[in-house]
Amino acid sequence: MSNLRAVVVGLGTYTPARILTNAELEQRLDTSDEWITSRTGIRERRIAGPGETASTMGAAAVEAALTDAGLPVEAIDWWVCATNTGDTVFPSTAGRILAHLGAPPRPAFDVQAGCTGFVYGLELAANAIAAGSARRAVVVGTDVLSAITDWEDRQTAVLFGDGAGAVVLEGRPGDRGILASYLNCDGTGGPFLMLPAGGSAMPASVETVAHRQHYLKMSGREVFKFAVRALPDAVEQVLSRAGLDLADLDLLVPHQANRRIIEAAVERFGLAPEQVVVNIERYGNTSVASIPLALADARADGRLRDGRLVVVAAFGAGLTWGAAAIRWGR
Repeated sequence: MSNLRAVVVGLGTYTPARILTNAELEQRLDTSDEWITSRTGIRERRIAGPGETASTMGAAAVEAALTDAGLPVEAIDWWVCATNTGDTVFPSTAGRILAHLGAPPRPAFDVQAGCTGFVYGLELAANAIAAGSARRAVVVGTDVLSAITDWEDRQTAVLFGDGAGAVVLEGRPGDRGILASYLNCDGTGGPFLMLPAGGSAMPASVETVAHRQHYLKMSGREVFKFAVRALPDAVEQVLSRAGLDLADLDLLVPHQANRRIIEAAVERFGLAPEQVVVNIERYGNTSVASIPLALADARADGRLRDGRLVVVAAFGAGLTWGAAAIRWGR
């Protein structure tokens, strides 16, 4: 084991140019801008264009993160890609990203943990650095949720968007970097948020296509009840593991699934609005990309400052939840 901690030395994002507004959804669904905004906080979302896939968007985000870190692609020796909408079941989207970037052969694999996948990836990469298996690692979260969204279902069609984000982690001594992580999963909640067909349990067939079972299905009420419990639990658990408490927290970066879920956590913790990053109104729920996208916005508005304690926390299909406590800075 090394005495190095995984420090974020690069951050990059990518979002498609196409913007889908609530006004456009009003034209195709029995819904309204007021209904969507009041229940979710979402006003618009980005939608992948022709030729844009999880791997192409992920590669663009990684390229931006490498530029931010001032590192060439050859400097990365461990790659983790969190995605729920990979280009293919196999080969991995991580491998495809390496090919897009012209990276040399390196360990590279996908992580599928619902919207918590990026947080899972952070723990895996941080552990690899702590164990001495890697000096530098990339964690990228990329999803094209528009590809599995049923655009005839007003309950889910209004929620999701596409995007990608990545961080470069480097092992360094000192007090900066990932201090602690917390991961969990309750498999009994799997049916509440799932993609029914396309796997070994229900292979693709004429019937699965006809019954629209290749689109995401969600029990909104059950997922909401789970999320308002899971998000605070993740924050409390990771702070405890880091030997810290809520008073030490400078910035909370939650998964951007629903503004009401975030507000419930804020109310419970008594945090000031400036202590919580919320950008769901512009991107919708981008799944594994939501945390790096929110980190990038926090950096842009000056809230991601050196030495600040940042907690990133997520929840999603599985049902999974988790968090990471990061002392920001290089």
